[in-house]
Amino acid sequence: MTGSDVQLVQSLSRGLAVIRAFDGERPRQSLAQVAEATGLPRATVRRFLHTLVAEGYAASNGSVFWLTPKTLELGYSYLSGLGLPAIAQPHLDALSRTLNESCSLTVLDKSDVVYVARAAANRIMSVNITIGTRFPAYATSMGRVLLAGLPPAALDAYLAGTALRPFTPKTVTNPDALKQLLIDVRRQGHCIVDQELELGLRSVACLVRGSAGTAVAAVNVSAHAGTVGHREVVDRLLPPLQATALAIERDLHATLMKES
Repeated sequence: MTGSDVQLVQSLSRGLAVIRAFDGERPRQSLAQVAEATGLPRATVRRFLHTLVAEGYAASNGSVFWLTPKTLELGYSYLSGLGLPAIAQPHLDALSRTLNESCSLTVLDKSDVVYVARAAANRIMSVNITIGTRFPAYATSMGRVLLAGLPPAALDAYLAGTALRPFTPKTVTNPDALKQLLIDVRRQGHCIVDQELELGLRSVACLVRGSAGTAVAAVNVSAHAGTVGHREVVDRLLPPLQATALAIERDLHATLMKES
């Protein structure tokens, strides 16, 4: 080991790699598939998978493995320490009641947005969104406002290292076109995504900024495209969403001031 990695616990790093091998596209995998995804020897992967099963973080039918809801516990301490979900939840609840639409708060984690708070008014997506749900940032309204807030070098690195696959025929998958969209989002301060993540889903998002003015999260309202048109998103949904983002920011700044 070098001086920079003398504190590294290799077995923990490998165990985390095994957990990260499971995602929305690959929720159930064989031992061989996990070994291929992680680059670890099969014998090593076998030990980690069976340990996860024994501890309740994974399950198996003998041929394939999958993570269990207990893995969410690994993130709960982070979320509770963050404070942001607890601050945002009352505002999301109020906004959802006012608009009768679903509202969410996400943070950016590498190339994904991760849901950390949500007020669901109705079920408009085929996937059931819960705390911890992840989606590729480029195809979501919240992801785009967060990407638009990145420094130019970080955004270029994201675009160069992310495969832009289509979720629907409307998904923007051209890097240059996406970059121009993000420039527009940065200028206008909000983002509307129209059926790019899922057909029938239309959403609008705004940033939540920290005390230093940097992006810390994104908040959105999502609605069914068949009942809420683009003009209504701008005229009816966006103004109260912007007010909610500002209210979350004020409460977040006040909390940080109390703690400092």
